[in-house]
Amino acid sequence: MMTARIERLVTSGQFTLDGGTWDVDNNVWIVGDDHEAIVIDAAHDADAIARAVGDRRLTAIVCTHAHNDHIDAAPALADRTGAVIWLHPDDLPLWRMTHPDRDPDRLLVDDQVIEAAGADLTVLHTPGHAPGAVCLYDPALGAVFTGDTLFQGGPGATGRSFSHFPTIIDSIRDKLLTLPPETKVLTGHGDSTTIGAEAPHLEEWIKRGH
Repeated sequence: MMTARIERLVTSGQFTLDGGTWDVDNNVWIVGDDHEAIVIDAAHDADAIARAVGDRRLTAIVCTHAHNDHIDAAPALADRTGAVIWLHPDDLPLWRMTHPDRDPDRLLVDDQVIEAAGADLTVLHTPGHAPGAVCLYDPALGAVFTGDTLFQGGPGATGRSFSHFPTIIDSIRDKLLTLPPETKVLTGHGDSTTIGAEAPHLEEWIKRGH
């Protein structure tokens, strides 16, 4: 049994919501072994992601949430590879703003486990940045993939439609800061951090957010 490894690919494109557009770099996470893999957040560039996966079998594309910059390449990548697209149902309204003609293949449920090539990713529903935002935690890998829920330096943005600051604080407090402090936090944008590095700052974020 090969242990899973984690690879990061950075892709670039645009995030569009509420009538604004911003240039963004996104982290695409590939988890798997030499034979099989899953992708977390198929952002911007299906060709680049397919190249990074290589000749491995891509079994799943898991969306941490349905903002367009995290899902724009998902259908094209799924069509090329036969991978199944997973999304939490609470983010279907956001998904349909980007992909009105194609729904995700499967709907994520809190606490379910997605198995991939030596990894067991537990789905943690962490609304706030988006209603259907999820994080994916694998204790064996010592890592949690947080999408845009938790970054180095604090919570994801909650200033736009479908987002809510008190909700993201509850999600981070109850679902993420309870993980072991050494857990690596692998984010949707930018640098990684750890649960232990972020946990002491919760009260600051709450003060800052109001």
